[in-house]
Amino acid sequence: MKPPQGTLYVVSAPSGAGKTSLVRALLESCDFVAMSVSHTTRAPRPGEMDGVDYHFVDLSTFERMAEEGAFLEHARVFDNRYGTSRSEVERLLGAGRDVILEIDWQGARQVREKMPGTVGIFILPPSLEALEERLRQRGQDSDEVIARRMRDARSEAAHWNEYDYLVINNRFDTALDELRAIFLARRQRREVQQVVHAELIASLVESSSGA
Repeated sequence: MKPPQGTLYVVSAPSGAGKTSLVRALLESCDFVAMSVSHTTRAPRPGEMDGVDYHFVDLSTFERMAEEGAFLEHARVFDNRYGTSRSEVERLLGAGRDVILEIDWQGARQVREKMPGTVGIFILPPSLEALEERLRQRGQDSDEVIARRMRDARSEAAHWNEYDYLVINNRFDTALDELRAIFLARRQRREVQQVVHAELIASLVESSSGA
């Protein structure tokens, strides 16, 4: 029996809010959730792997893919380009997997226009002070870059009300539980369960009607 169509999620957050760490922990604990690996023109950060964290491509390759319609969405963020492969997302959804897109609000708007059933989740830090501290703990950016990221974070956070769910990442474990609850609850919907457990439901209904 073909599995029910998966759900597409867009997860957005200001830089430093902990989105990537939460999504990684969610993927480790929920085998029905898959990550769509984005294409980007930015250079890899320490520890990042091509094909795992991102597909790292040069600008000419990215622009060619965009012209060919290969992206479900694409946007410019922090002077770099990011895009989501349409074919990969459709393949995973068709296999019954829930798919996460880690994208900003601009990309989320594009995706919702093309796929109206997309579910949006926005992650916020507990405060601006906590956000700046997390950015500095990375030890990767200069004071100038951090100042710019803080300005951009305020702008990004202003779009929280365009999403279906809001998670505040104050305590990581609590935020992860809340994020996981969203995914688990949506998979318990009747239209999903009646496909997953079709034989069980049929046998129970037949037993009931014959009693």
